[in-house]
Amino acid sequence: MCALFTGCYSAHVRTVSHVVVIQKVLDATLQQLLNQLAQQDAAIQTLSASVDFTATTGGQHEGQIKENPTFAGYILLRRPFDMHVIMLAPVFRSRALEMVSDGKQFKLLIPSRNKAVVGADEFTQSGKNGLENLRPYIVRDALLISTASADEFVTLTKDSRILPPAAGRKDSTEEPDYDVTVLRHREDRVLETVRVIHFGRVTLKPYRQDIYDHDGRIVTTVQYDKYQKFGDVTYPTSILISRPLDEYTLRLDITKLTINQKLDDEQFVLKFPEGVPITTM
Repeated sequence: MCALFTGCYSAHVRTVSHVVVIQKVLDATLQQLLNQLAQQDAAIQTLSASVDFTATTGGQHEGQIKENPTFAGYILLRRPFDMHVIMLAPVFRSRALEMVSDGKQFKLLIPSRNKAVVGADEFTQSGKNGLENLRPYIVRDALLISTASADEFVTLTKDSRILPPAAGRKDSTEEPDYDVTVLRHREDRVLETVRVIHFGRVTLKPYRQDIYDHDGRIVTTVQYDKYQKFGDVTYPTSILISRPLDEYTLRLDITKLTINQKLDDEQFVLKFPEGVPITTM
């Protein structure tokens, strides 16, 4: 049979894009990668960031994708769960949105709509509009990649990712990676996937995190890029949060970052103006 395919019959040849495999990569053990996550986790107690927010909604199920205007703003984060997000309207830079969370409850104010919202930090039922399902914990989990807890299990596998051609080059590159899978033991003796953290082997930095729900579906994918040094901490300045089931994305482009600055309780307080109707979600 081999002769049939390698014999005299003519074969059609087509050109495909050339991929160059990166040969100079770093090695690490599973424990070293877990230690790196733990050290990064412990090194960041607060974040104070100036951020450009860009959101898109829609996808294949909706039949279209809508890219919203970019809003400048700020994110304050204090462990264990406090977060304050401010988004400024384009041009006039008035407060377009403000949200605070203590990890259990969140408060949201949209001044231009005279709208105030309160609700649980995690939602139990999706809304019709994808961005209505954005909750503080989604952003918090993207900003801080936690290591595996004592009651979780971990595995290490090897894979690779294809990177598009660099500026002025034609060839794509293939970068080997490490994939750390975090699993949790359920009561029915089944292990369920919680997260998969992908490390590029050129830098050994996480470039993607996949977060799963209890049904084994990927509910959040976070892509990390453009790492920079801030004091003793190396941190990504481009973070893309994708929610495939809700069909929306939120890109965070960090323009300024201060780590471990003292943040006071009053910086995580949001007071609603009198007379603003409050909706519970």
